[in-house]
Amino acid sequence: MTTISHPNSAANRGIPSATSGSTLADILERVLDKGIVIAGDISVSVGSTELLNVRIRLLISSVDKAKEIGINWWESDPYLNSQTRNLIESNQQLMEQVKQLQEEIRCLRALTATQSAGTENIT
Repeated sequence: MTTISHPNSAANRGIPSATSGSTLADILERVLDKGIVIAGDISVSVGSTELLNVRIRLLISSVDKAKEIGINWWESDPYLNSQTRNLIESNQQLMEQVKQLQEEIRCLRALTATQSAGTENIT
């Protein structure tokens, strides 16, 4: 059996319909692949006095695309990286140890100075 379609039918014209459009997953994949930038400024003023100025910059992309364009701040952000948190804690412990050692050195110098002064008074 042979089917003949009308030359002006929607199938022949290539007009996309709502049912043949992109799914949400397709749109999301496209956005993450290419990236999207949203930028804007919000300013609140009374007369000529600016009270508030907010600059909004939003980039939506995949991790691979962000790294490709040189954005990788999350790798060193202490709130997002457990290794950085460990380094911060280790740094704090080391700073406390340095303070203790400095205090011990001060005490030893003071003790040495008093001992030196005591031996000079004896002779």
